[in-house]
Amino acid sequence: MTPNADYAALLLRVSSGALFVAHGLMKVFVFTIPGTVGYFESLGLPGFLAYLTILVEVAGGLALILGVATRAVSLALIPVLLGATWVHAGNGWVFSSEGGGWEFPLFWAIVQGAIALLGSGAYALKPSARGLVTA
Repeated sequence: MTPNADYAALLLRVSSGALFVAHGLMKVFVFTIPGTVGYFESLGLPGFLAYLTILVEVAGGLALILGVATRAVSLALIPVLLGATWVHAGNGWVFSSEGGGWEFPLFWAIVQGAIALLGSGAYALKPSARGLVTA
């Protein structure tokens, strides 16, 4: 990758990771875990998916920020975002609509696809024979 592409991948990876951490923590501290479980159940989804979603968002976000297993993490986050797209599909296109629209989670899923294709970029922790190193 060219140096500019490495830095572009870094910006995309870190900003996306920060948003995932924020979304996961919002489910814990704003909506609360019981509230999030209740919301998932109100959608007809099993409550354990709320816990799984929180874990995937926070852990996946941290992994993206650090650049650990970037391609695999980005791909693992896509189903969460497609699920969010499904949840918001009935609210219309614009995310400022009541209940939020579906364009933001769909766009974010596409961003994860781009990150998976680009890889970690600059300043990522990558495994080596001596442990994790930045590259």
